[in-house]
Amino acid sequence: MKNLLKVVVGLLCLVGVAHAELVAPDVLIKSTVDEVLTIVRQDKDIQAGNQKKILAMVESKVLPHFDFVHMTQLAVGKHWRAATPTQRQALASEFRNMLVRTYTKAFTVYRDQAVEIKPLKLAADATEVTVKTTINKPGASPIPVNYEMEKISDSWKVFDLTIEGVSLVTSYRGTFASEIQERGIDGLIKTLSDKNANAVDVALHKADAK
Repeated sequence: MKNLLKVVVGLLCLVGVAHAELVAPDVLIKSTVDEVLTIVRQDKDIQAGNQKKILAMVESKVLPHFDFVHMTQLAVGKHWRAATPTQRQALASEFRNMLVRTYTKAFTVYRDQAVEIKPLKLAADATEVTVKTTINKPGASPIPVNYEMEKISDSWKVFDLTIEGVSLVTSYRGTFASEIQERGIDGLIKTLSDKNANAVDVALHKADAK
């Protein structure tokens, strides 16, 4: 989970822009990163940890570029086939909420990182690509962050992140499999739901205490 905090700057690259035509994934990232990083650097509320403002930014700028159903399917693994449509919807929703909690925390640690986007050779018929980036911070070792992306209709969506060689969905797969083995799919849904609800309560308590 600690590694997820390192991906904050990379996530900033995935902001929404108007598309007249399909934009190559690396071009999309490169063309938007400077603008968004400038916003974060200048927004004192985000730097101070304003959860409401951070959440609004994550919801509008980051999350639309993720395919949470595909991410959840990969994280749940073979058990996805046994899940009902209702269970699949609940799993994807709770997994999304869990990642939102992580990302809102990650934005509060942003300071002076910068992102380098590696050139991408994109085949004309490609439907899946890996966009490689590096997060650089003065005095620290570069952090490689790769985005696994798929073409859906007229846009590219992220379905996995690899941070320092560790896949996000793979890192959850073992935990999810153990939970399902012990408590079933509904048990996993309840565990995720309880954790998300508890995190909201803690955040509200901290907000009230200020």
